[in-house]
Amino acid sequence: MLHYTAMEDPGRALDWLCAPESQVSAHYLVDRSGGAVRLVPEAARAWHAGAGAWGGVRDVNSRSIGIEICNTGRMPFAAAQMDAVEALVAGIMARWAIAPRRVIGHSDCAPGRKVDPGARFDWARLARSGLAAATPRGEGAGDFAALMVRAGYTADADPATLLSALRLRHRPWARGPLDARDLGIAAGLAGQAD
Repeated sequence: MLHYTAMEDPGRALDWLCAPESQVSAHYLVDRSGGAVRLVPEAARAWHAGAGAWGGVRDVNSRSIGIEICNTGRMPFAAAQMDAVEALVAGIMARWAIAPRRVIGHSDCAPGRKVDPGARFDWARLARSGLAAATPRGEGAGDFAALMVRAGYTADADPATLLSALRLRHRPWARGPLDARDLGIAAGLAGQAD
């Protein structure tokens, strides 16, 4: 699961992730220069997901590996940082036999509550490398909420919140009501999950 720290300074982010009073942790922290530090062993539980769900998983903290990326959410992700994230994700996927559709952002498992890694994160780059689900092409029709549940979006959220989560990752520039393109993406993601 990918996150942003909401902090640009890696030292402050590291201090926060290691402070008991923060009640938050992650397996890895990646700074803007591409430096990555492991904070929690991959086989151990980290407290990075909070309340949320993905597919049939309700206790996401126990079933995920969290990567915190130093970024405010309003800035581009540095090339060296993306290189490091890509290498980390590839290694984790290989070690744990994780399918690309199971590489998610915090916004995917906690729609409406979280927006990280944000609209500026380069999901398309990860997808081109086989490290995340690609945005399906085409238009579609059907029951949007049902398609989203089939796609993995099983956290409690209304259709408008689910639409925001879908667009944040697959169409961050899109505005307005649900349209055939959104339905096409949801249907394509649902098909990948079947």
